[in-house]
Amino acid sequence: MNDQTADQQQTDLPERPRLSRRFRLQYEEAQLRHVLLYPEGMVQLNDTAAEILKRCKGEHTLDEIVADLEAAFRVQGIGPQVRNLLEEGMRRGWIE
Repeated sequence: MNDQTADQQQTDLPERPRLSRRFRLQYEEAQLRHVLLYPEGMVQLNDTAAEILKRCKGEHTLDEIVADLEAAFRVQGIGPQVRNLLEEGMRRGWIE
């Protein structure tokens, strides 16, 4: 039987998350939203995902990204949601 805790089952994020070089984050006027562009296509992002990914430049830790978002948007307790998005980004190859 597998006794892993929820923490152990989480994806190991890089110490300082960075958008993969295969993707480019930009605002797309035609879509009226931010998108991730890559050679095979495009991923449309909601505003929240775009704000998180804008901060993934390999310069800040997850905690620093969360603190910056919480200060910028005057919210608290968004760490789990930010981690979830970055983990999904890792699975999809957006984050390295």
